[in-house]
Amino acid sequence: MSSTPAAPGRVSARAAWRQHPSLHIGVVASLLFLLFGFSSILWTPYPIEVINVGAAMQGMSGAHWLGTDHLGRDMLSLVMKGTLTSFVVAAIAVAIGAAIGVPLGLAAAAWGGPAEWLILRVNDFLFAFPALIIAILITTLFGPSAINAMIAVGIFNIPVFARVARGGALSLLTLDYVAAARLAGMGSLEIARRHILPNIASLIIVQATIQLAMGILAEASLSYVGLGTQPPATSLGLMLKDAQTYALLQPSLALIPGLTIILVVVALNLAGDGLRDLLDPRLRRLGGARAAA
Repeated sequence: MSSTPAAPGRVSARAAWRQHPSLHIGVVASLLFLLFGFSSILWTPYPIEVINVGAAMQGMSGAHWLGTDHLGRDMLSLVMKGTLTSFVVAAIAVAIGAAIGVPLGLAAAAWGGPAEWLILRVNDFLFAFPALIIAILITTLFGPSAINAMIAVGIFNIPVFARVARGGALSLLTLDYVAAARLAGMGSLEIARRHILPNIASLIIVQATIQLAMGILAEASLSYVGLGTQPPATSLGLMLKDAQTYALLQPSLALIPGLTIILVVVALNLAGDGLRDLLDPRLRRLGGARAAA
């Protein structure tokens, strides 16, 4: 039995997936880094808490594939744990931003008027404070820690998700099915929950992927200046901070965590851009038109 051909100017999700090799690279690389980091929960070559000064600053060898740091700790074990910490901090920060920002954005679009104005002004106020400034304020009150870094980056993410949700909702509120729902007696928030949110989920997913990459950079920055993860735990940013004194003697101490941050962020950005192209119907139609031409 022959399959029904796709409508002209449109392309299926499976075809769109095949048309974006960068998406394949980004998703596969991101999953590999996730597996690399989360496998440290069960196993690392050496415990990162064990200090062996006699084995400090060793180069790559069969015993230590990436060498050792200034305290004699295994660099591969540290990178595995640091990748895990960076992913967890960034993921929770994204969850905080989405959990608060998306409902705010939907409420602003659904209510309009003074409520929308107030929500937008709060968003502008939060945008005025970078994650570093928020972290300084939080750590002044509660002290530096990974948890406080999560909160700081999460607060910074709130207006990002609020604007994405509001923009997506405004583009849908004028459609016929929304007007039909209003005529059926459905309230604004119920319409937003039942009809708008499912249709902007792809926008939120793509933004979450991008903010995850930004969160890893933010966590590294906060840990580097001493406001994030604290010893005996480790993160990629904290590894860079510890390496700065010994970078000339052993450049790999800084290069390894630095390259890991770069590769993780590039992988997540490739995945985010590819997901945007895959999930956005307008871009999928454009891709189909180009393929037909």
